[in-house]
Amino acid sequence: MSGPLQGLRVIEMAGIGPAPYACMLLSDLGAEVIRIDRINGGGLDGHPGDVTARGRQSIAVNLKDPEGIDIVLQLIASADVLVECYRPGVMEKLGLGPEVCGKRNPRLIYGRMTGWGQDGPMAKTAGHDINYIAISGLLASFGAAGEAPPTPLNVIGDLGGGSMFLLLGILAALQERHQSGLGQVIDAAICDGTASLLSTIHGLKGIQFWANERENNVLDGGAPFYRSYLCRDGRSMSVGAIEPHFYSQLLETLDLDFGGSDYSTQMDKAKWPAQRAKMAAKFLEKTRDEWAELFSGSDACAAPVLDLDEAESFSHNAYRKNLIRRDKVLQSAPAPRFSRTPGTIQHSPVAEGENTLSILASLGMHEKVIADMVVKGVIKQAE
Repeated sequence: MSGPLQGLRVIEMAGIGPAPYACMLLSDLGAEVIRIDRINGGGLDGHPGDVTARGRQSIAVNLKDPEGIDIVLQLIASADVLVECYRPGVMEKLGLGPEVCGKRNPRLIYGRMTGWGQDGPMAKTAGHDINYIAISGLLASFGAAGEAPPTPLNVIGDLGGGSMFLLLGILAALQERHQSGLGQVIDAAICDGTASLLSTIHGLKGIQFWANERENNVLDGGAPFYRSYLCRDGRSMSVGAIEPHFYSQLLETLDLDFGGSDYSTQMDKAKWPAQRAKMAAKFLEKTRDEWAELFSGSDACAAPVLDLDEAESFSHNAYRKNLIRRDKVLQSAPAPRFSRTPGTIQHSPVAEGENTLSILASLGMHEKVIADMVVKGVIKQAE
């Protein structure tokens, strides 16, 4: 192992969405992550395409059996962090709630990842990323005016408002533990994190610089200098020239004159619709790659819109090596980067229960005891 989190032990209750991604990042940064899989499976069982499952060990346990719960508690006793993503109350019903685990390990950081949070009117109802970002006000800020909002990828709520705030809570609680010697429970809710992600927009609205109407603001596609444009070949260019000195370079490269490039003219919303139309017509004159070449090296804040395959070979990405192939599957390299303790992908995804026997042996269990539990269906070792 390498990385700044080397020596940290994390127990992950297998799930989907934000929690696995958070645990992937912890593993990439050096943590030892042991995933508790259910004995009857339900995941991708070690498929290389299950990218967010990389870098784990896996033990398959029957969570309906008291012996299985005792195994989990033994693992928790030596852990720094527990991550679970069940609905509120499920861990308590299993006998693995914060109170029980805290008695077994008072230093345990108990991370709870949900969409709605541990309490509130919607806490025990089902939901997904699109629902969580809908109630925050974020979803209503996307898309064309007069139309229903588009469906964004689930990276904003699940991973931005969910995984990242769970990780922030874990790392903050670990820091506080250095002073108190005690663990604590983290209630990480996607709806909470997403609301926090809107802090800049809340601030702009507070100074009357943001309107609720879509395509009427600087950052929502309303401004002609901050949106994407279709090119002659059907592909697109993104532009984000907010500052006047960047905006002037954008207009110069496009050979457009909008009567000045200072803020007094640039921020005149009444002129935006006509300016958007002129920019749209201009971008249709060339292919995306022709425009990308013209803008290359400039400060016009213009970049080609790439698909997932193109992104791999794009010059800047290739130089940074931020996208790699492992087992022929394209995926992200560990991030962020560290000068002394670089992160690394510890290994590819493993099958559910692939490490069951070795993990139990590390707890000091006798081979016969382990064999008996396999026969009784308490645990499973993957083939």
